[in-house]
Amino acid sequence: MPRFSANLSMLFTEHEFLDRFDAAARAGFEAVEYVGPYDHPPEVVAERLKRNGLTQALFNLPPGDWGRGERGIAVLPDRVEEFRSSVDTAIAYARALGCERVNCLAGIAPVGVERAVLEDVFVENLKYAAPKLKEAGVKLLVEAINTIDIPGFFLTGAAQAMAILDRVGSDNLYFQYDIYHMQIMEGDLARTIEKNLDRIAHIQIADNPGRHEPGTGEINYPFLYDFLDRIGYAGWVGAEYKPKEGTEVGLGWFSAFARQAARTASAGR
Repeated sequence: MPRFSANLSMLFTEHEFLDRFDAAARAGFEAVEYVGPYDHPPEVVAERLKRNGLTQALFNLPPGDWGRGERGIAVLPDRVEEFRSSVDTAIAYARALGCERVNCLAGIAPVGVERAVLEDVFVENLKYAAPKLKEAGVKLLVEAINTIDIPGFFLTGAAQAMAILDRVGSDNLYFQYDIYHMQIMEGDLARTIEKNLDRIAHIQIADNPGRHEPGTGEINYPFLYDFLDRIGYAGWVGAEYKPKEGTEVGLGWFSAFARQAARTASAGR
């Protein structure tokens, strides 16, 4: 049975950020993730995790100015020093929160710069970050994102991600596979996941179209959940979707899993 993590950047937004930890735990989630914890002191976030018995599954390296539309800085030639500083910031938070995975958003490709140049910058930044994070006991991930939601995003598909992982050549660089984004960009979900399973360290879900709850669109999630079990995926599955009518109202897809987990735990006693 998949292990689900609640993405607090999208779920439980009826509450203030720190109160979303409490809401996620009440709903039955055992882990949380989000864009980043950087608006709050690490000890404050760590206290919310501990209070609710939650695992910090994932967060991103500082992505630049999110409010102004930046979605990562790792491909930007004029932001290399900022990127390197952001690695230290992420490591400090990861240690405080006990987080074992940090995602690196590549960023939006700037107009007028050759893609080969941007890829070189991305690769060198990843070569810098991967060993530093490994020393801290943290896996580094990269994520491909669709160009409908984020026009111009640099990393857009599994094959491109694998090629970049190959160029970096680190044993501490992995792929974050977002089923929603990859359904839009390329489909063939199950086969792609299985082919790259040993390089996938985190999976995220939402349905398409709309990026709403699993079960509201075209993606056959019951099949994919069973498939992940069959092929031995043991990582977290991040619920990163936009609730259609409020988080709690739309958690029917998850409640069945929570009940099954409770029954399984009870039977094992």
